[in-house]
Amino acid sequence: MGGGADTLFAGLEQGLAGRPLDILVNNAAEFAGTLDQVTPEQFDRLFAVNVKAPYFIVKRALPLLRDGGRIVNISSAATRIALPETAYAMSKGALDVLGRNLANEVGPRGITVNTLAPGVTETDMNTWIRDAPHLVEQSTGITALGRVGQPEDVADAVAFLVSDDARWITGHWLDASGGLHLGPGGFRG
Repeated sequence: MGGGADTLFAGLEQGLAGRPLDILVNNAAEFAGTLDQVTPEQFDRLFAVNVKAPYFIVKRALPLLRDGGRIVNISSAATRIALPETAYAMSKGALDVLGRNLANEVGPRGITVNTLAPGVTETDMNTWIRDAPHLVEQSTGITALGRVGQPEDVADAVAFLVSDDARWITGHWLDASGGLHLGPGGFRG
């Protein structure tokens, strides 16, 4: 981690003005293509954004995080299903492991660490949703709730995990995909 993290934490510490940090959400993500498409440079960037950055952000944030604080890592449903974007799924799988191990490490401080795994969600990373209606139809056809996720769907799940209602949940991987790839579609008719 370099200058960007230093700038982020200088601003954070200034904004906190001596108060503790309550919540950390690692939400940044980089996406890459299929095995035959990903270059070594893309692979390195993917792991820098999806694995290295959250790891070192957590490391920098822990001294600022209050006992009883919350950490949520945003992973992907791609870690539980086989998709052609292998490098992306691998990087998010590393984030899943970080969440479990970190929950055990910071548990004595009462800090909860959970991992949230969205499915197909309408975000800037998924611009294909606006450009390829046939792919949207395919995606909704394999999602139990029959639609593409919205940012609010993910944000509400994060809000739950950082709330006092989730105070006894830690080391958990929560699927927030609307039931992506649960199995053959139900009776929709």
